[in-house]
Amino acid sequence: MAETTDELAGQAREKISAAIGVALLVAGLALVVGVLPAEFGVDPTGIGRRLGLLELSAVKQQVAAIEGARGAASGGQTVVPSERSFQRETVEFALKPHEFVEYKYRLDSGQSLLYSWNATGAVNLEFHAEPDGAPKGYAQTYEKRSAVTSASGTLVAPFAGIHGWFWENTTDAPITVTLSSAGFYTVAHEFRKDTPTATRLFP
Repeated sequence: MAETTDELAGQAREKISAAIGVALLVAGLALVVGVLPAEFGVDPTGIGRRLGLLELSAVKQQVAAIEGARGAASGGQTVVPSERSFQRETVEFALKPHEFVEYKYRLDSGQSLLYSWNATGAVNLEFHAEPDGAPKGYAQTYEKRSAVTSASGTLVAPFAGIHGWFWENTTDAPITVTLSSAGFYTVAHEFRKDTPTATRLFP
């Protein structure tokens, strides 16, 4: 009777071991096929790409980057109060052939700037900022493109300073750039070559 009991116990242990092995195998397959592509963008089998899981990973990474940038700029706050008045304006800049203009707004850290601009011809663009207290000539570039005619978006200032655009007309014809903006800026500066800086104060 003791041998029969041992045999039964051995068979039970074998079944449990087999069940555990199958469970581990299934979990491993799920990790490789599903979790790695969806969560980390790693697809060793290629199945994740066919199932669209790599796109899901890319979206998650983009959302995390956006949330991280917003959190860094606003100190983790969803609502960022402002003691500044909300401003809006539409301005035009006439550019002669091969002429440029820079236009920048002063923003405190965490404040938002909504903008939309268009040009009557292709221009070279650099969207950048100069942080308060930075060495002379230093600028942080947000965006740099060639031969563009329009752009729009929202900037959440990562630091206090002046934030804005450099537009250059590289054509042989006059171009007009029209900018519409809204936000909590306090000052606007217009820079042109061999021309004194024009400054506009907002209430």
